[in-house]
Amino acid sequence: MTAQLNCHSIASMNTTLLLEVEFWLLIAFSFVLPPFIYWFLISRKAIAEITILVFGVALVGIAGVDVYLLQYLAAFAKLYPSALGDTLFTSEVSLALYLLPAMFGGIGINLVSHVLVTRLASAEKRFSKEHLKK
Repeated sequence: MTAQLNCHSIASMNTTLLLEVEFWLLIAFSFVLPPFIYWFLISRKAIAEITILVFGVALVGIAGVDVYLLQYLAAFAKLYPSALGDTLFTSEVSLALYLLPAMFGGIGINLVSHVLVTRLASAEKRFSKEHLKK
């Protein structure tokens, strides 16, 4: 696994700092960016379809980054055991951590699907109007 190779190759570095950087990236991608996206989408009275589409794709991307960081931190916790790593990333609690990326990805897919369905419905109505006139 790539994460294990990365952990071995940087074993000489300060492991606490690396864990903190990866852990704080996970916090940012799980608890900072998605709520900001939700707040932005909900707080607007009018919003363009392209904005919804971009934020939907961003949520799917955030979910992917979260899964990668969770796997990386789990591999790191196995190589360098600590109380935090054992509790969060190598126990049954780690399964619960995967619910956040699943939720972000699901909401992102729903946003993208909403934009596509709306565009297709309007295109279908235009097609029907054009062909009924003839």
